Amino acid sequence: MKKSARDRTGRPENRPQPGRIEVPEERLDRQLRIPGWNQRALEEARIGVVGDDDLLASLFVLSSSALGLKDLVVIAPGLDGNLRGAAERLNPALRVRLVEGFYTHPVLEDLFTGCRAIVDLSRYGLANKLLLGKGLRDGTPVVRGFCYDGGDEQGVKIFTYVRGREWEELRELVSEACFPQDHFDDGVLDIIAAGIALEETKNVLMERKTSEDVVTYARSRLAPKGRGTRVCVAGAGALGNFVGLGLAFSGFRDVVFFDPEEVEVTNLNRQVFLAGAVGSNKAEALAGSLNGMFGMAYRGYGRSLERDTDISGYGVVFDCADNFETKIALSEKCREKGKILVSGGTGADTGQAIVYDPERKKETPAEVLGLYGIVEERGGGGRRGEGASCDYVPDPSVIMTNMIIAGVMVDSLRIVLDGKEAENVFYDGTSAKML
Repeated sequence: MKKSARDRTGRPENRPQPGRIEVPEERLDRQLRIPGWNQRALEEARIGVVGDDDLLASLFVLSSSALGLKDLVVIAPGLDGNLRGAAERLNPALRVRLVEGFYTHPVLEDLFTGCRAIVDLSRYGLANKLLLGKGLRDGTPVVRGFCYDGGDEQGVKIFTYVRGREWEELRELVSEACFPQDHFDDGVLDIIAAGIALEETKNVLMERKTSEDVVTYARSRLAPKGRGTRVCVAGAGALGNFVGLGLAFSGFRDVVFFDPEEVEVTNLNRQVFLAGAVGSNKAEALAGSLNGMFGMAYRGYGRSLERDTDISGYGVVFDCADNFETKIALSEKCREKGKILVSGGTGADTGQAIVYDPERKKETPAEVLGLYGIVEERGGGGRRGEGASCDYVPDPSVIMTNMIIAGVMVDSLRIVLDGKEAENVFYDGTSAKML
């Protein structure tokens, strides 16, 4: 039986929930470092969200909370209680006005009065047409995002409609089903779609250029294989948070996180499951959060995955580390032991997911990215010490790139386990196609 959006993460409604946590606004420091960033535009905006009976709207609310949005009007059958709870703990100023139901009549547009943008994540054509019509009439931008199953192909599509973009391509953004009904949904693809939709929403609010193309991530249909594989995740920061979430959505039950660092306030604009854990070890806190949400038995170890760490018991390693030396070490260890390695990295608006599959590829992520030359050129310096965190390397960072790349990383593993070759994926939020 299909679970509703209220309980899709699997935790019973009567399980105790953590209370409200005071989170200092300095948590936004890393995105405030981005040149031209306009946090006020985000905090003062009201956003309308139309969701469906799936996880996508809940993930969008969670990521919006991390970014610092404060005023959301949501029309959906419900929101996942665990994801909404995480959003409210992360951003105590968040106000979510949830109207439970479907967007099926023009009179409902009055609920979106004063909204700077509308995010349409629904999967029924009536809502899609009504919202595009509203955008045409009053000029409200509409960010349209959804997962799709097109026969042999599955993926996500995102498009930002602003008045003047009355293109033929709009037809492919309108769902075939006119009214709400059961539809394809995939938690990992939802992570990617929510990240891209929030990126476009941010651009609308900051009056930046949005993509003029239909942003698409697509791959062939997958069978749910290899869910018993033992998985090791090196790094429990922003990428690690969403890789862990994607693994849980996909049903991987044997997952171990390694990270020596402690949670800091400035991590909380993107490390969404660590609110309330400031001062605690990231790996232990992340494993505990995911276990509570999904009933898993994930483990977290407060140490680095080093060159001499035994990885022979793992089938897959995820590289979510934030320094080149560790990435090189993981590449070399996985080649030596013949292990699948999925390596990710992000900047403020770029990122990549690189796959080493010993049965199909010769080059490791370190070789693909030229990390040996980079480290040699700088003399091998710059590695963080045990327990150090982002205060030592205060690079600009936001949640969207981490969601998108982490989602692609987990999907890449699923592709490999299904016996197919996973392509390396490069993301650029400033380009027309993005992916």
